[in-house]
Amino acid sequence: MQAPAPDALTLRDLGQVVLVFQGGGALGAYQVGVYRALHEAGVDPDWVIGTSIGAINGVLIAGNSHGQRLERLRTFWRRIEHGALREQLSAWPGFGPMTVHWSTIMQGVAGFFTPNPFALANPHWPLAPESVGYYTMAALRETLADLVDLKQLNGGGCRLTVGAAHVCTGQMRYFDSRDEVLDLRHVLASGALPPSFPPVRIGDDLYWDGGILSNTPVEAVFDDNPRRDGIIFVVHMWNPSGPEPRTIWEVVNRQKDLQYASRAHSHIARQKQTHRLRHVIAELARRLPAEVAAEPEIKALTAYGCLTRMHVVRLLAPRLEAEDHMRDIDFSPNGIRAREEAGYLHARRVLAEAPWRREVDPLEGFVLHEAEADQAAVTR
Repeated sequence: MQAPAPDALTLRDLGQVVLVFQGGGALGAYQVGVYRALHEAGVDPDWVIGTSIGAINGVLIAGNSHGQRLERLRTFWRRIEHGALREQLSAWPGFGPMTVHWSTIMQGVAGFFTPNPFALANPHWPLAPESVGYYTMAALRETLADLVDLKQLNGGGCRLTVGAAHVCTGQMRYFDSRDEVLDLRHVLASGALPPSFPPVRIGDDLYWDGGILSNTPVEAVFDDNPRRDGIIFVVHMWNPSGPEPRTIWEVVNRQKDLQYASRAHSHIARQKQTHRLRHVIAELARRLPAEVAAEPEIKALTAYGCLTRMHVVRLLAPRLEAEDHMRDIDFSPNGIRAREEAGYLHARRVLAEAPWRREVDPLEGFVLHEAEADQAAVTR
């Protein structure tokens, strides 16, 4: 069967559709907008990979049927948004937003996390390992229990992978519904960012938020075995590039961006080189005489070749007006709506432009499509 011309390519012609969601607290509302645009365009993901809030959004997608996913995502974000009082406080000029942020820190977020008085009382007070955090995530467990169908999650429909950090070894662990039965513990572990949240025990081991080690868990798809052709939408909320900071406030903001952007540029450069080398090996193997290619030593070497092609679309969330380093705890209704709308408009524009239809070098196994949002179009 002849391959379609580039200008007639659909996403399905490219292989599996994968969503990769960064961690970022309240910034995760942007991912809901991206998913909404894909959903409306009839694009169903085969695989969702997430860390922290990305894991939460991911389980709400993979843990529900196609027709329920968007409604469940929106229900979750409505449950954790600030109440009317905090919203009124945020409108006060001057110290209004800061007052709301401190209210979140002191009281938590309904449906998500609440203060742990034992940890707050004395930082040296010994606690059970599963309780060592300033907050408890019991409310999040209850919220997700209402909104996630574990049978659907483990039923072989949309694959889910969530990243978590092993507390004692410092190793990244990816829990994958293709390979094991997942439950809410795996999602909670992926979002257990210390010291705010306590680790989650799975089996004999304790796990923290995977964002400690890799907040953009894109390597999970690049290193998957067997590799498959596909298009990967990598949804970033933290900007790896930015201006020189001029105040301490800006320094803290920039530090957070760099920490949670997870060395995105270096990961991409490495993967582009690796995938190109695989294509080069495959091309060289094709040119070998049959009797040489059949030799066991040569077959072992040419096995490193691979002709899979991955189109990687990086969607980078814009910064809302007047945002600062506290933006990841901005669960205000206005902030959530603005971020969702930004993700929706951004993804719609990318789908309309369809950059994956352009001609590519046959030796490229990793094709990057940068898709920055229109900052000027973002309002709150």
